[in-house]
Amino acid sequence: MEIRHSTENDFKKMMEIYAYARKFMEDTGNPYQWGPTNWPPEALIHEDIKAGKSYVCVENGCVVGTFYFDHGENIEPTYAVIEDGAWEGDSDYGVIHRIAADGSVKGVGAFCINWAYDQCGHLRIDTHSDNKVMQNLLTKLGFKKCGIIHVVEDNYPRFAYEK
Repeated sequence: MEIRHSTENDFKKMMEIYAYARKFMEDTGNPYQWGPTNWPPEALIHEDIKAGKSYVCVENGCVVGTFYFDHGENIEPTYAVIEDGAWEGDSDYGVIHRIAADGSVKGVGAFCINWAYDQCGHLRIDTHSDNKVMQNLLTKLGFKKCGIIHVVEDNYPRFAYEK
């Protein structure tokens, strides 16, 4: 597998992957993270691509996963307030969001998260409290649950992780 920046040519496939991910989340007990809002919106994905912060995971020439990645100082405003815990470090960090795979290849999520961590050495990520699949993956990859954050898209708290 390899990671590259997304292009507008990838957009249709990316939206298909997000549709698959919403259904997968619903089927695995996590219907509220992206389902009610049909997350992520198309306009946001176009913005991510234009900003150079959207990536795809490619296997044998086919896009099999997608995610958002950025790194720097205080890059995620929703991470400024954390409840029931604290972040481990206060140095610049990377953030990965909107990670999804099409289900055709095993290990896409781990590959993308490990790639993002390798880019910066300090990574933060959050996930819905019902997303047991992602929580288990993050624990397996050595992330520590640090507390709870809130996003502007909905009223569901998110578990915050860091490595």
